[in-house]
Amino acid sequence: MSEPIGPRTMFEKIWSRHRVTEREDGQTLLYVGRHLLHDGGATAFDVLRRRGLKPRAPDRIFATPDHYVSTASRKVEEIEDPRHREMVEKLARNTAEHGIRQFGLGDPNQGIVHVVGPETGLSQPGILLVCGDSHTSTHGALGALAFGIGSTEVAHVLATQTLWQRQPKTMRITVDGTLGPQVTGKDVILAIIARISAAGATEHVIEFAGSAIRGLSMEGRLTLCNMSIEAGGRAGMVAPDETTYAYLAGRAYAPKGAEWDQAVARWRQLPSDEGAVFDTEVTLDGNAIQPMVTWGNSPEDALPIDGVVPDPAAAPDAERREQMERMQAYMGLTPGMPLTDIGIDRVFIGSCTNSRIEDLRAAAAVARGRKVAEGVLAWVVPGSEPVKRQAEAEGLHEVFRTAGFDWREPGCSMCLGTNGDIARPGQRVASTSNRNFMGRQGPGARTHLLSPAMAAAAAVTGRFTDVRRLVGG
Repeated sequence: MSEPIGPRTMFEKIWSRHRVTEREDGQTLLYVGRHLLHDGGATAFDVLRRRGLKPRAPDRIFATPDHYVSTASRKVEEIEDPRHREMVEKLARNTAEHGIRQFGLGDPNQGIVHVVGPETGLSQPGILLVCGDSHTSTHGALGALAFGIGSTEVAHVLATQTLWQRQPKTMRITVDGTLGPQVTGKDVILAIIARISAAGATEHVIEFAGSAIRGLSMEGRLTLCNMSIEAGGRAGMVAPDETTYAYLAGRAYAPKGAEWDQAVARWRQLPSDEGAVFDTEVTLDGNAIQPMVTWGNSPEDALPIDGVVPDPAAAPDAERREQMERMQAYMGLTPGMPLTDIGIDRVFIGSCTNSRIEDLRAAAAVARGRKVAEGVLAWVVPGSEPVKRQAEAEGLHEVFRTAGFDWREPGCSMCLGTNGDIARPGQRVASTSNRNFMGRQGPGARTHLLSPAMAAAAAVTGRFTDVRRLVGG
């Protein structure tokens, strides 16, 4: 297939570079540059074993247990659910058998796979990266084309280091302006999803652009791309720039010496060409974005903290009205209720969305000198062992503990509600994770999504609070 003529998007450049061949039905065979595994994908090795196959490129595969590990202990034997314990043990056995690098429990780099990838330098601009997890879109923050794949596809990539895919459409979401105090990448992506809906980017790869996006730290960009899947996107991307290069420099798997200079020269060619055409264009005013909180059971049900629970009677159609009524009944909310009047029972600061050192620093700045409100159970779960070590070196764990937060071990934890890391039915959770559908954090649990600083503000006040009233802005 001939190369397209004229300006190209960043996505088109990366897709073209990894294309092996194309079938008549439009499916493209892509070469996978990096394959990440977690404990949930451990059974894919069984598929290969039954077919007498071995991993094609073990040096391009990296693994870490995160979904089913305990955040109360680092001991495999203390994982309560025997099925979860077996998944963690099986991943360790299979990676050892095939010479695949695993950041296992006890490894200084263990953590959530989408935190480990960027901080070790495995995630790099221009690569095609896949993982058996929908939030693989996170890695696009570094200018990679990264997306989640299903269990059958995990086995296919293990065996062939390739993957059949249909080329998606492209969408550019431009956010210009300057973000206000305490407005983070989490608020930006919630504002975007509230604008375009949870299905707004279906069949598209999103490129985030504009001055407000370029002004985000790498941690903020990782949060942004992490939740592009919650907008229906196949992947999310941010063009690499000086922020990207500064973040990657010196990391364990990043290029070194002359190879680093060569890599940066290549990476500088990745951003979309001037005049490149996207299938869909969306623009937002970054100056207008405020700290956000969700009220319903989809990330699209988000409002600025000074908002009120919407009235289903104002819904555009009967289907949406019924949906809103159902969500409000589940969430225990009434129309017209100010978000700041909603009390909370639990706080979860963690997940692949918001568990990096910048996130913990922001939450600690709110917690410092304050106490968790009576009756509220608050957890802080670092995204990886390096994040945990850095936070402890800065004394953040003592800030949290003094305030009354539980300081946990790295893992996915309450984000998906495993190993007892769940809320009780009816409990309201202020969560920095990415999904808030019914039962996500436990049967009957009521999940609200927000930023780490906003979650800490809810913890110390016992209700949703505009963090700007506590720390300025």
